Amino acid sequence: MEKVPMTSAGYTRLQDELKRLKTVERPSIVKALEAAREHGDLSENAEFHAAKERQSFIETRVMELEDKLRRADVIDVSALSGNRVQFGATVRLADEDTDEKVTYTIVGTDEADIKEGLLSVTSPLARAIIGKNKGDTAEVNTPGGLKYYEIMTVKYK
Repeated sequence: MEKVPMTSAGYTRLQDELKRLKTVERPSIVKALEAAREHGDLSENAEFHAAKERQSFIETRVMELEDKLRRADVIDVSALSGNRVQFGATVRLADEDTDEKVTYTIVGTDEADIKEGLLSVTSPLARAIIGKNKGDTAEVNTPGGLKYYEIMTVKYK
C-alpha cells in the first residue's frame, strides 16, 4: 500500500471534508431522494436522477477520502530543519532568466494550491528542487523550455 505524504493541516482538511460529507451531505441526499420519490414516476423524474448522481459523487468521494486518510503519511514539518529542500519546506526561488522571485511550500498532492503558494510534491518544479540545498540551481523542464531557478532560502515552519 503506497503511502500518501501530507502535512497535518492537509490531513485535518481531508478529515473535515469526510465528516461534512457523512454528516451533512449524505442526510440531505436521502431527504432529496425521498422527496423525489413522492413525485411519482421515477423514470422521468429529473430531481430523482440529479439526486442519484449527487449521491454517487458523494459516495465515491467518501471512499476516496477514507482511502487517502488510511494511507496518509503525516509529516510533522515543525520537526524538520536545515538548508536541504524536502517535503514541507518553504522555498524562495529566483528565476535565473528574469530574476523573478517566488515562494512555495512543498505539500501533498491533495493540499496543492499554486495560488496559495502550495506546490505539489509531485510537480516538476518540486521534483527538481527536492534534495537540493540553499544556493543550488535547479533545472526544470517546462512546456516553454528549460527554466533555471536558484534556491534562495529554505525554511521549515
